[in-house]
Amino acid sequence: MIGAMSSVEPVIATIQRLSGSSWELSALHDVLKGSNESLRADSDFQLSTLDQLDPSKHSLGYLYLLDVLTCGPVWKGKASDVVLLIARFINACDAVQIRLASEKFVSLCKRFKDKVLELRDPLRGVAPLLKAVHMIQVSTKRLTALHPDCLQLCLLAKCYKAGFSILSDDILEVDQPRDFYLYCYYGGMICIGLKRFQKALELLYNVVTAPMHLVNAIALEAYKKYILVSLIHSGQFSISLPKCASTAAQRSLKSWCTPYIDVGNCYNDGKITELEAVVVANSSDFEKDKNLGLVKQAVSSLYKRNILRLTQKYLTLSLQDIASMVQLANAKEAEMHVLQMIQDGQIHALINQKDGMVRFLEDPEQYKTSEMIEIMDSVIQRTIGLSKNLLAMDESLSCDPLYLGKVGRERQRYEFGDDFDTVPQKFSM
Repeated sequence: MIGAMSSVEPVIATIQRLSGSSWELSALHDVLKGSNESLRADSDFQLSTLDQLDPSKHSLGYLYLLDVLTCGPVWKGKASDVVLLIARFINACDAVQIRLASEKFVSLCKRFKDKVLELRDPLRGVAPLLKAVHMIQVSTKRLTALHPDCLQLCLLAKCYKAGFSILSDDILEVDQPRDFYLYCYYGGMICIGLKRFQKALELLYNVVTAPMHLVNAIALEAYKKYILVSLIHSGQFSISLPKCASTAAQRSLKSWCTPYIDVGNCYNDGKITELEAVVVANSSDFEKDKNLGLVKQAVSSLYKRNILRLTQKYLTLSLQDIASMVQLANAKEAEMHVLQMIQDGQIHALINQKDGMVRFLEDPEQYKTSEMIEIMDSVIQRTIGLSKNLLAMDESLSCDPLYLGKVGRERQRYEFGDDFDTVPQKFSM
């Protein structure tokens, strides 16, 4: 019987013979699952055995053999060789064959990530994991188990643009809640690194408002960054959590983030000296959370926010007046902030270098250029797409037997009278 093979050579021969049609691959998959234990026990099975296979043609078999070789303890001196071998396999393998054993492929990729981190070389794993994500992602709407791992490596390697490339799609299908928490948390940090604060705020918001029975560490850290990014991007902070947040989040998050709440309250008051005092008093907490740099950005943004308020009251001001009104040290600092705000498109102004006067201008954008029309059209198309997806999800949920059964049980707890139809008995679970 083929399923009782104990030698690696017959398995290699079977892989070479059954790596063609879909029927052959299905048969091969059964053989490989049956031979898994015997391969683990075979002392003659070495890395050099894989040289007999082509990873692009024999991807399914190569995956099983590579998984067996790398699942045990790897000698530290050989860890680099194993990482190279897995990376080459990911780059060469066939996506169709890999999806037949997607869980094993995910397990192999996670092992690859761990070995890369063990070598303290996260950059080495970025490109292979990016490709692995696209290989097992059957739809751009689906979150895979490899998304968080890929984003973690991008974050550690400071390859923010590479990580951002997988954050542009709207995720609508999630298998494991923890994967979603980590995807949004790591994604939010990558967007912070790129100064894309609006997208960062959106991702961190998803973590804070995600359903949860108990507050987890990921949501807690996300809320701390959510507060700071809200200040930097929006210039304000609301102590009340969004209504869609879970009861557990509403009840517990704020009590664990008191220093950040204090920063938000002082920021809302617009008083620089009080805000800086709060930052100094809690600097050890911010540093321990690795958020001190983000806190300093929030403090800097308050200066800019106060300058922005001046543009609503005055047409012209001297740099010295701006420095006095927003509590900057001197006119030079005021000039630096104004120039940065002009460069970022936050204000429109002209600075007269001779007399140090600043003249505030109206926004020149008339919203009728071809570029602006393209931007507006892309936003409209995205909104239309999201609306269609939401309707499809609502329709799917309304026909789900589990959902209907739960609704039926909930309705039976109350006396609605004859005006409400009961759920059909066949859907009771």
